[in-house]
Amino acid sequence: MADDKEITIYDIAQYLNISATTVSRGLKDHPAINKNTRKKIFEAARHLGYRSNTFASSLRSKKTFTIGVIVPRLNSYFMSSVLAGMEDAASRENYNLIISQSLENAQKEIANAHTMFNKRVDGLLASLAYDTENIAHFEAFFKKGIPVVFFDRVYPHNDSTCIVIDNYKAAYDVTKHLIGQGCRRIVHLGGNLLRNVYADRLKGYKQALKDHNIPFDEKKLLVISKLNEEAGIKAAEHILKMSSRPDAVFAANDTAAVYCMMKLKEAGVGIPADMAFAGFNNDPVSKIIEPNLTTVNYSGYDVGEAAVSSLVNHLNGLSSIKTTNTIILRSDLIIRESSLKNKNL
Repeated sequence: MADDKEITIYDIAQYLNISATTVSRGLKDHPAINKNTRKKIFEAARHLGYRSNTFASSLRSKKTFTIGVIVPRLNSYFMSSVLAGMEDAASRENYNLIISQSLENAQKEIANAHTMFNKRVDGLLASLAYDTENIAHFEAFFKKGIPVVFFDRVYPHNDSTCIVIDNYKAAYDVTKHLIGQGCRRIVHLGGNLLRNVYADRLKGYKQALKDHNIPFDEKKLLVISKLNEEAGIKAAEHILKMSSRPDAVFAANDTAAVYCMMKLKEAGVGIPADMAFAGFNNDPVSKIIEPNLTTVNYSGYDVGEAAVSSLVNHLNGLSSIKTTNTIILRSDLIIRESSLKNKNL
């Protein structure tokens, strides 16, 4: 056979002297074909260089058995955990993932969504970019009845499901804990309020202050940024310039918290004696920084697994996107040394 010839089931059938129907069923692991014959078919397929024509198969079934995934960035411990959960769940359901990243850019996210649509994915899983203002670029999916599941950074829509934690309650609990340690001037390092995660964490922080009769000082004690390394350092510089320094910092992620802590420690600020600290996400860095960082733990793996399961259940007709709009997963406050300002309280 010529090297450039595409091997077909008919070539395998001729090679084994069996029918093409038997080969087709054997390659699909059909129980009507005995185990030994199936083994011979798979071995012959590998030997001859047979490749399954998934494109033709998808045209017949109108399914590609692929799920599109759009994440803000791949170089994140949380997103790596989410993708691990997605991969495991998708593998169990015999689906493949096509993964892309928006790099925290709305225009890149729009391009990714168009690519996924053109690749005819059966469904889409998306966590929104930092600056995405609307979800018009997902309308093509909604109109075609292609299920969309948003996770972590979500945008509620009647034709989609959202996988989240209760960010409001988690932030409330963090702030309440800091207040319980005697803190009254608590800086909040927040993210873009377009995103539900940061808007809800700010709301939880503000409500905890209100419930404890502590005024919210938006001008001095709220810092909105991209919550990256640079933002954490700049927040520390801002704090060091304050005439009346805070006694605690609650950051909406661990990255900003850790870099803010390090900069303040370099300047001689004692943690937690002078300033208590808490973050969010329970990234590995929270257990490396000294003192270890108080944070909120929620499983990225569980988020990814729940997102795929929800999508596949819809594709299999076991649930409806329209009747399951929000799935709330568990989160827990993990108290470590960085926030224990007064261990007697």
